[in-house]
Parts: sequence; structure tokens; C-alpha cells
Amino acid sequence: MPRSFQPVFDYGPLLVFLLAYFAGGMFVATAALMAATILAIIGSLVMGLRVSPLLLITTVMVLIFGGLTLWLQDENFIKLKPTIIYGLFATLLAGGLASGKPVLKSLMGSGLQLDDGGWRRLSWRFVIFFLVMALANEGARRWLSTDLWVIWKVPGSIMATILFMLAQWRLLRQHQVTGD
Repeated sequence: MPRSFQPVFDYGPLLVFLLAYFAGGMFVATAALMAATILAIIGSLVMGLRVSPLLLITTVMVLIFGGLTLWLQDENFIKLKPTIIYGLFATLLAGGLASGKPVLKSLMGSGLQLDDGGWRRLSWRFVIFFLVMALANEGARRWLSTDLWVIWKVPGSIMATILFMLAQWRLLRQHQVTGD
């Protein structure tokens, strides 16, 4: 099955969350996100697509924090999830850099061919990006209304990620390993 379906499974649950939030509120949206995330993994597997370790980690976190949100009827748990995920990703990448094992290369290596310096620089940039995103989510979680936090979370954080990736274009080109 073509990899062109991968973004549907990666970002579809967030769209479901956004639509469910405005249709029924945070608790409906949280339950919908949990179900859509599980269905995205099942759909990926059925279509023969690779389920990334990051998607698996995110799914576990969605189920834990979504479950707490629903069980305790406290929306702060689902709002805290992105902060923890971003912090976890930053820690994993920084730990890999400190130990000399490029975690990012193992996660993205099949799609990108970079020299070692490129992987190091890209990894550090991702560490910084994830830390900034964790801080941004914390600010949004604490100081914005729930409606504004949802808008920050779904279209806002996705756009920030796309802009970050576009900003890496030059680094990727400079450190690309070619088969020549």
C-alpha cells in the first residue's frame, strides 16, 4: 500500500479530536482521540504501513492521559500530554546524542540519508524544538482558554512542526549523503 496514506494515520486522530471537541466538548474529543489513535495503528498495520516507535509512544500516552481525563473528569490531563511527550522526545534525543547513539537516525534513517554531522545537528535542533514546544504547550495549557488551547494544539502545533521542518531544508541538503 502506498506511503501516501501515512499522514492520514499520523494526523487523522488530531483532526478527529478537533472536530469532536467543537461538536461535543473535551471529554467527547478525548474519547474520540483515543479511539481514532487505536484505529490509526490498526489501519496502518492492515495497509502494510510501518508504525513508527514515536506513534506507538504517542498512542500509549494518549491512552494513559486520555483515560485519566475521562476517569477523573479533568481536562488538564489531556492538555498535559503534549508537554510530557515533547519533553520525552527531547530527553530521548539528547540521551542518544550524549551516548553517541543517534536515535533520530534510527527513527528517520530510511527516509533520510545524512552524514554523521548532519544527524548530530538535526538531532540537536529537534531537541531544542521539542523543548520549545513543551514550553509553548505549558504556556497555552496554563493561560489560554480550553477553546484556544485546542486551536493551539491541533492546527497551531502542526503548523509549527511544518515550519520547523521546512527550516531544516538547508541543513538536510548540506549534509545529504548521495549514492555517487
